[in-house]
Amino acid sequence: MHAVEVRDHIMIAHSFRGEVFGPAQALHGATFVVDVAFFSERLDANGIVVDIGRAHETLKTTLAPLNYRNLDDVPDFAGKNTTTEFLTRHIFDEMAAAVRAGHLGRPAGEIASIRVTISESHVARAWYEAPVTS
Repeated sequence: MHAVEVRDHIMIAHSFRGEVFGPAQALHGATFVVDVAFFSERLDANGIVVDIGRAHETLKTTLAPLNYRNLDDVPDFAGKNTTTEFLTRHIFDEMAAAVRAGHLGRPAGEIASIRVTISESHVARAWYEAPVTS
């Protein structure tokens, strides 16, 4: 399996609902490092998994509406705990849509899966990985 991974980061604020979150129920900030890996069984005729430049631009575009925002105020996230795990799936869905639309320089059927990893500190991270389906 071949893979290409791109990285960016976002700075956000948010709060959580539920006793399990303890002090994180209060508004707090975080800087997340976001990695997105694209997997393919084989390289294409150009010798690539996806176009790295396009993948990085797509990630930046996906993260832009979240950067420097209080996620509690983002309408699409109303009533949701914007945990690291939740955000990995949100970013996955956006990146998978870009793959399906052909924005990364490769037909969607040639990309086996995507993994989105968010590192919330040097000791904790979460990821979501799934096949890209049309």
